[in-house]
Amino acid sequence: MPNTPAGTRFPGGAGPGPAQNAPGPRGRWIRSLRTLWPFALALLPLGLLARAFWAGRHVRPSADEWCFLPQVREDGIWGLVGTFYLTDNGRLANGLLVGAYAEFPVGGHQWYGAVSGALMLVLLWAVTATLLRRAGQRVPRGLPLLVASVIAVVFLFATPNTYKTFYWPAASVSHTLAPVLAVAAAIPLMRARGRRGRIAALATVAGAGVFLGTLSEETSVVALVVLGGTAVFARVVFVGRVCRFARMWSLAGMAGIGIGTILLVTSPGSRNRRVRYEAESVSMLAPESLMGSLRGFTRILETVLTTWQYAGAVAAGVLLGLLARGAGDRGRVLRPARPPVLLSLGAVAFLVSGYLCTVITYPVFGDAVITTERTWNDYLLMYVLLLVAAGAFLGRWLRLRPGPGHGSDPGPEPGAGTGTGTRQRAVGAGPVGAGPVAVVRAAAVGAAALCAVTVVGLTVPLLELEQDMRVRAGEWDRQDAFLREGAARGETVLPYTPTKVGRMLEPFGANGRKVWPAQCVAEYYRLDRVTYAPPPPP
Repeated sequence: MPNTPAGTRFPGGAGPGPAQNAPGPRGRWIRSLRTLWPFALALLPLGLLARAFWAGRHVRPSADEWCFLPQVREDGIWGLVGTFYLTDNGRLANGLLVGAYAEFPVGGHQWYGAVSGALMLVLLWAVTATLLRRAGQRVPRGLPLLVASVIAVVFLFATPNTYKTFYWPAASVSHTLAPVLAVAAAIPLMRARGRRGRIAALATVAGAGVFLGTLSEETSVVALVVLGGTAVFARVVFVGRVCRFARMWSLAGMAGIGIGTILLVTSPGSRNRRVRYEAESVSMLAPESLMGSLRGFTRILETVLTTWQYAGAVAAGVLLGLLARGAGDRGRVLRPARPPVLLSLGAVAFLVSGYLCTVITYPVFGDAVITTERTWNDYLLMYVLLLVAAGAFLGRWLRLRPGPGHGSDPGPEPGAGTGTGTRQRAVGAGPVGAGPVAVVRAAAVGAAALCAVTVVGLTVPLLELEQDMRVRAGEWDRQDAFLREGAARGETVLPYTPTKVGRMLEPFGANGRKVWPAQCVAEYYRLDRVTYAPPPPP
């Protein structure tokens, strides 16, 4: 390092010299440990995801899927898309994704969790890594994967009913996969370089908007709130040279969502759905509906804010803030962090979008919105990302706070605004004026431990759910064999016993009083009808 005075002491012992240029076996081992530990810690959430994917082999069709399967068998995927648009709900993109897994009846249901879960993990990983790069931050290898995997497990498994939000494909494509796809639409924006890159980003967000508009009404509402906020507050988030393009990008996304939403709400299927749920006679803007939505959203917030496993997202963010280092301004498109402003904007966006989602679902579900957990995920992903951001700002503050003997101003982050960062040790090796090493190390150890405890806390209920799914799969398979054998013998009417899991609707639910979707079961097995057979006593 040129122009370095002799005897200069570098923070954390880092600096030129034989000890760093030619480390011994112990030094290489320590350096390898510092490099590999994010991968080691990521094995915990990744292991939980792998176990959840493996448990998907116990998923069997239920509820609406009894009607999707015979439709796809007879008319194919595009036949189901037509039924969605003309009869069921108007969701064209939804019908396409549902038809994609219903094309492979039981196998499609079993593999859906693994395929969609892996896709969501990869997309969240790509978003995390790209966001850090475009924010001018350098992190240890493996840390973006760790953060993305923690986001995935908290988002997927911290909800009160994991079966409906993750394992039930029909709900997952609308309310769990949809918000992740919406977030991933920002990747081309963050990676755009040059005219072609910007055109690709605009085309991607516009196309994604149309797709989302016909996939999920609730995710569309969340996306509109976020895009609208981005257009208004672009100068708060982006550096000056990209503000104009960021606004154009936001408006293109909003236009795409508007087109998709118009296609949906004007469809015959959407009108039929409103009539079916008697939503035509209830205005979502009526005072009693707005107050009911507010009461429901308040109850939902009580449940979410008292679910301790979401603290794992904060812990992952703390690790991010402790270990990130400024990598210079080259390629940076996001402004230096201003935590109070960004967190306030994020909190307002979460509250507004969550309440609006409750408003549009209240005419359909009424007071049951507080138990319709699958519709929460449309805005809960924003909540999880907000917690990660809050943790990252906390970790950054701990790392940059003045140590003993230094002034109160920690100064700019190393490498920020200079284009020439200084290489730092992974933990506790900040510049002069950085937080005390003991505090930084204690925070890193505590955050890592909280990530591990969160994974353990999510594992226990998942294993219990897996056992319930295993029992239901055995009952479902025995009944499936019985019905197929009866149909092969020429029987036209056979008994059916409901097999339940995760509070899912089944034919002859409520002790045989609810018939839907019994006729769909009969069509699936090519019978005239099925009759109710009560389950055997335990």
